[in-house]
Amino acid sequence: MKIFLTGGGTGGHFYPLIAVARALKDKTERDKIFDLELIYGASKPYDPQLLSEEEIRFMKLPSGKIRRYFSIMNLIDPFKTLWGAIKAIFKIYLDFPDVIFAKGGYDSFPALVAAKIFKIPLVIHESDIIPGKVTKWASKFASRIAVSFPETAKYFPAERTALTGNPVRKQIIGGNVVEANEIFNLDSGVDTILFLGGSLGAKALNDFVLDIAPELIRDFQIIHVTGRNNFREAKLRASIVFENTDAKNRYHVYEFLDEGAYRNAALVSALVVSRAGAGAIFEIAAWGLPSILIPFPTAAQDEQRENAYAYARCGAAIVMEEKNLTPHLLIFEIKKLQADKAAVERMRKAATAFARLDAADKIAEEILKLALSH
Repeated sequence: MKIFLTGGGTGGHFYPLIAVARALKDKTERDKIFDLELIYGASKPYDPQLLSEEEIRFMKLPSGKIRRYFSIMNLIDPFKTLWGAIKAIFKIYLDFPDVIFAKGGYDSFPALVAAKIFKIPLVIHESDIIPGKVTKWASKFASRIAVSFPETAKYFPAERTALTGNPVRKQIIGGNVVEANEIFNLDSGVDTILFLGGSLGAKALNDFVLDIAPELIRDFQIIHVTGRNNFREAKLRASIVFENTDAKNRYHVYEFLDEGAYRNAALVSALVVSRAGAGAIFEIAAWGLPSILIPFPTAAQDEQRENAYAYARCGAAIVMEEKNLTPHLLIFEIKKLQADKAAVERMRKAATAFARLDAADKIAEEILKLALSH
């Protein structure tokens, strides 16, 4: 049995694919299906080490993207996408999978072209509340469509659409306090705030963290995950900001956290401040943590803003718009929330109720049904 996985080149697409891949392996092992082969097709492997550990073969398929601003790449990328589609047609024909599972995004387009041409059973999953252009197009010929938010179902045919939530890796849930304290060298009895800048990084959010950190560490300790693109700048600035600060050992900055460190960071945190990608929201919900969400203001279809408010309506989060944000306002909201223990408890319960920890299992089950029938 051969399953082809594809999706955009960010952690918001990649890690849910990994969650589904693991669920597929668990289910095929339980059902004694021993010939499962997994392939990941995209323009870049994103995390080559994790793909290797999971025994997922990488297939390079070039793709471009459509930008809403002027860029010379807008002239080049259509040719990259065309070449990627041609390459996908030949490669996927030679490696004919039983099912293609796509997370959307421009990186998935070449494989989706092949799925349409060869009539390969296709399962697509839309993370965001507003579906992207590629997912909308693919929904016309997809066998099954999974969505994270109930509001998204209206964009797709009801008979082929199911609400599953967003797949979350089980390995990022759990941990223990002793291990967390060893990893992060935390002070006992001091609340920890976890700041997440996204898989690639969010410069504006990272800058806000460093603006407020000197004052915030008087009352809290900080675990700050910058993302890959902003780590060096953040670390350099932090070394200057905290040079003469007595409590500088309360600020901990990381480019990226592996699954063990990530679950332990969540375990010891009282609050998360994060962008509002669907992946981040569903991970925060899986942890059962209250959160302050700051949507990325220039997201392609304003999906982060829509995600954030949809999640906040269940009572699990506070949304702060970046255009209205100031360092003092963010500090005020953090301190206000942490002082209101009843509100924190309500948000924890709402987050836990919103989480759908079986999303990966549900999607994997449907993929296997299609594969076996195919």
